[in-house]
Amino acid sequence: MPSMNELVHQHTALDDSDLEWLHLLVSEWQLLSDLSFADLVLWVPTRDGTRYVSVAQMRPNTGPTSYQDDMVGHLVPRGRRPMLDAALDEGRIVREGDPEWREEVPVRVESIPVRREGRVLGVIARNTNLLTVRTPSRLELTYLQSASDLAQMIAAGAFPFANQQLDMDALPRVGDGLIRLDAEGVVQYASPNALSAYHRMGLASDLVGHHLGRTTAELAPSRGPVDEALEKVASGWAPREFEIEAPGGVIQFRAIPLKPKGVRIGSLVLLRDVTELRRRERELITKDATIREIHHRVKNNLQTVAALLRLQARRIGSERGRAALEEAVRRVGSIAIVHETLSQNLDERVEFDEIADRVLAMVAEISPGKVTGRRTGRFGILDAEVATPLSMVLTEVLQNALEHGFREGDTGTVEVTAVRGGTTKEARLLVTVQDDGVGLPEDFDPHTGGNLGLHIVRTLVEGELGGTFDMVPAPDGGTRVLLDVPVAMDK
Repeated sequence: MPSMNELVHQHTALDDSDLEWLHLLVSEWQLLSDLSFADLVLWVPTRDGTRYVSVAQMRPNTGPTSYQDDMVGHLVPRGRRPMLDAALDEGRIVREGDPEWREEVPVRVESIPVRREGRVLGVIARNTNLLTVRTPSRLELTYLQSASDLAQMIAAGAFPFANQQLDMDALPRVGDGLIRLDAEGVVQYASPNALSAYHRMGLASDLVGHHLGRTTAELAPSRGPVDEALEKVASGWAPREFEIEAPGGVIQFRAIPLKPKGVRIGSLVLLRDVTELRRRERELITKDATIREIHHRVKNNLQTVAALLRLQARRIGSERGRAALEEAVRRVGSIAIVHETLSQNLDERVEFDEIADRVLAMVAEISPGKVTGRRTGRFGILDAEVATPLSMVLTEVLQNALEHGFREGDTGTVEVTAVRGGTTKEARLLVTVQDDGVGLPEDFDPHTGGNLGLHIVRTLVEGELGGTFDMVPAPDGGTRVLLDVPVAMDK
């Protein structure tokens, strides 16, 4: 299905600012659809003015749909739907006409012009399924009256509200709770869900007939100078979104002034009880903080272990024993770097490029000569269960290259190259560590030979990471280590 941008650019003469207004309208019109119990289809005249193209569609959450099929992308010639023509040409809401029958279902059709800065950009066709029509309740009458007011505001160019960027998925919807206010901010109607939310905040009586702003300010915790502002905002004087955390719960509000003829006649207040949602969010924040603290403490403990090993190495007389302890210090240090990075993140994923650079710098300190280390390519973001063994593997491979590839006083280079690739189903990380040192012995077998470090590398790569490991002579001299491990997609 083509996007609204594609349809508008392909078929119409609207400019980017007009298109932005339509996007703003479409982000808000679920409200109109739910209040109307009706489907909405946005029709825009084509560039030559002979047809209309449907660029967006919305179905109601509060009633049955009138369209089983998607309408976006349909083209109809001008004249086939006279109500669209009248709304576009005369700039008024058109409700005349008998219901249409679609698959044995009667549908009432209305047309609402979409105005911006005095120009009619298109027309909203509002289609109401009449099959289940019954005597409307007080709630339904309030919905329909509010929908009528919003439709007049759209026709006048007063809705949606300009320069207001909202996350509509996070805001209350019609079914969550609705309150209708008069021009003075007094409650004319409150839906059962809205009344339940106020009862949770501590209200012991009904809302109808009470001034919503003053009632809300009284129920909210003491806020000092903010009380007056809260009272005004809750009265619906301007479009606002806010939350109130009372002892009994957390309520999210959205105020929508109603100005069908340019003068505010009242307001709609949508509200939702988000007490449990906020409680779970706090639990997640606490959990994240706990996990970060654990990583921080693990890092501190590992650094303490490294310090003790380093102290022991200084006191031991055997050169081999001292070298073994210093290798252990570097292994512990590489794990500590991962935990330090995890302690600063909100999830169990790390940017491994920083870790690789720190490991490269740490290992370069043992270089017997003037060997330069550098990294090319990008490791990207890795899960913690991959980052920890990979940091140890990188430490061992670099340490092996510097210890066995160069002699005292040698100069050279060790380069770490990382490449991520693969498909959406299976991503791979290819790591190459290449030096220009003395190279491998002629009879060396990387899969069976080598010291403890290479044994650790084989075990981690093939066992924990599920990858492959190889060591081969570099084309221009030296040694090339090849690592190929599966990883998650880098998002």
